[in-house]
Amino acid sequence: MKPGADPDIVNPEIAAFFADCPREARLGLMQLRALIFEVAGGLPAVGPLHEALRWGQPAYLTAATGAGTTLRLGVPKAGGFALYAHCRTTVIATFADRFADDFSYEGNRAVLFQASAEIQPEKLSLLIVHALTYHLRA
Repeated sequence: MKPGADPDIVNPEIAAFFADCPREARLGLMQLRALIFEVAGGLPAVGPLHEALRWGQPAYLTAATGAGTTLRLGVPKAGGFALYAHCRTTVIATFADRFADDFSYEGNRAVLFQASAEIQPEKLSLLIVHALTYHLRA
């Protein structure tokens, strides 16, 4: 996929995931998806994002360059929707340290949302940059 593009969903399993989400969650998840592609487009070292289904959730990988750690989108059992990062990274913890009062978190693995109005693109862009360039920080 071209960096920065907000591509159509071509994988039928990913399309089915979004189609099966509750309406409000789907709206928020699609906003997060677009933001991930937008941010990636401004990071040449990331290369094209690969969208795949991992653990039953849409996942965004820097497969061509290995620059980052995987981000996933999902619907937690408690409702709403979430942006997940690998729990063995510092992505969520670093973000939570900076924006502790601005978002809800599930430990060191997710930022949780109840409504798409809670998405703050300017702040979440920092989390996405951190994740997509995670392995470049060595």
